[in-house]
This record gives sequence, structure tokens and C-alpha cells, in this order.
Amino acid sequence: MESFLQGDVCQDLREISVVNLIVSIVIVIGMLISYLPQHARIISRGTSEGISPYFVLLGTTSATSAFANILLLPKSRQDIACCKEVETFHCVAGLLGIAQLGVQWICFTFIFVLFLVFFRYNPVEDPDNEALVEEQPRWQTALLVASLTLLHGLAVIVVTGLLSTIAHDKLALWANILGVMAALLAAVQYIPQIWTTYHLKHVGSLSIPMMCIQTPGGFVFAGSLFARLGWAGWSSWGIFVLTATMQGLLLYMAIYYEIQARKKLSKTPLHSQAPSHLYANGFDDDTPGRFTSHPEHYANNQEQLQAIMDRQESDAAAETTPLLKSGGIGNSGSN
Repeated sequence: MESFLQGDVCQDLREISVVNLIVSIVIVIGMLISYLPQHARIISRGTSEGISPYFVLLGTTSATSAFANILLLPKSRQDIACCKEVETFHCVAGLLGIAQLGVQWICFTFIFVLFLVFFRYNPVEDPDNEALVEEQPRWQTALLVASLTLLHGLAVIVVTGLLSTIAHDKLALWANILGVMAALLAAVQYIPQIWTTYHLKHVGSLSIPMMCIQTPGGFVFAGSLFARLGWAGWSSWGIFVLTATMQGLLLYMAIYYEIQARKKLSKTPLHSQAPSHLYANGFDDDTPGRFTSHPEHYANNQEQLQAIMDRQESDAAAETTPLLKSGGIGNSGSN
């Protein structure tokens, strides 16, 4: 009788919608591809400058909560259990919704790792830019972000393990709590990044191609989850409606500042630009540092600008352990 009921419950997993299957596969692949430009940009620039540490904190904890949420939803646990009764193909197809959130969690966690590895803080003295110096993220902030992110992940694992052992009937409630937590974190996730980008007036290591893919993809992803979970899964697909909306605003700002920067660079002679900048090398001269985000301030013509950028790329490629280099986390010269 139990096997019959299990087979009846698992019938939905056997009845595969070709459209939903194709959309789900495209979303998984597209989500993986969409994060690659961000990973590549941080690595190629050799710095996570321009990315808010609080954006990384909120994004990683939100992704962790969202992944745990969908794993613990009754429908997901039922589908996972049905994998014992159905063919492998049907099992994989039925769990693509879970795989989507799993890929998203892995990719954002990798951004978290890259942010820490390529985080830099150079304490420089510049009386003309004291406000900017004050607002540069410090290595203590990066360590705080890392600690809170790891503690959050550990707490989710411990609570889930305890409920699975002693209060299995409370897992659905815990899943909804995680979903609400993920939605709240996602709702405010982009606020610190929007503020950082607005303040800097440039994108830094933030990837515009990533946002161009993810903003429309977020709405498509939300629709895919809605088709699978219905209104009962609001705590899962609602996250991505919020995230896509906020990301769209950030994308608009990033494109605007990028266009403005290119116009300014093309219309204004390089030698006439005021050298108002933080001396990235920490000295009171016009020698560009290895990781300055505004090399155009140090060049008098296009050839000099290209030479500076080429040297920065070469330095970044040659530096295999940037976290331990001067200006990284734990720099003995930092206060």
C-alpha cells in the first residue's frame, strides 16, 4: 500500500513537461555563464575594488538561505524521495529547480571567496581626499564579512540537523523561515552596492555583462520556480523577483556611469584632467600604483594610458598570492 501511494505521489515526476525541462536546463546553464564575467573581472583586475563588502555578505547569506529553503520544502523533499522510485532521467529532470539554486549558491560563494582573496586596503595620506580615504573598506571589514557569512552557514546547518533529528515535523516551518530570511536579505542586498556605485561614480570590479544577463534572467528564473512550486512556493520565487528588480536599478546606474566616463575620456584632453586622486602607491607623486582604479589621471596621452593599463594587467597576472601582498588583508602597515 505504501509503495502504491509513493508511486502515485511520484507520478508528477514521471510526467515531464518538455517546455519546463528545456527552460530549466537553459536557466541552469545561463546562471552558470552569467557569473563567469564577474569572476573573470575580479581576477583580471587583481582587485575587488568597487564591490561593497556588505553586498557580498548579504548576497552570500541570502543565497545560502534560499538554497536551504528549497531543499527543505515538502515538495522538494518529496521529489528527492521519489528518486528511489523513478528512473534517473526523471529524477534529474525533476530536481533541476533545486539544481538552479544550488548553482546560484556556488557561484555567489565563489564571488565571496574572490572578494576576500583580492581585497585590498592601502592606508594613504591625502589631505585633499580625506573623505574618500575614510570610506575605503578596511581589512577588518572584510574579516567581519567572512566571519558572519561562515557563522550564518554553520547556524543553518546546525538548526536543520537538529530539526531533522528531533522535530522532523517542524522542517516545513523552518523552510519558510529560511525563505523569508532569504527574501529579506535579497531585498536589501543591492542597497549597499547601489550606494557604493553611486558614491564612486564608476563600476570598479563590478561586472556589467553579468548584470545584463542576470536581470532579465532573474524574472525568467522566478517564473520557472513559480511554474514548479505554484503560489505555495512564494518564499522561493519571490526572492528572485526582488533581486531582479534591484539588480536592474544597479545595472542602469552602472551603464550610465560607464557611458559618462567614456564620454569624458574621449572629449577631455588627458593632460588637462585635474590630478585629484588617491595616490594608490602611497607616495606624494604622480606615479600610478599597481592597482589604481583611475589610471587615466596619470596619463598625458592615450599611449601613456595604455602603457599604464598594460603594466597593471602584467603585475596582476604575475601576483599569485594577492591576499598576502602589500595592501592585502593582514597588511602589517594597516591600522
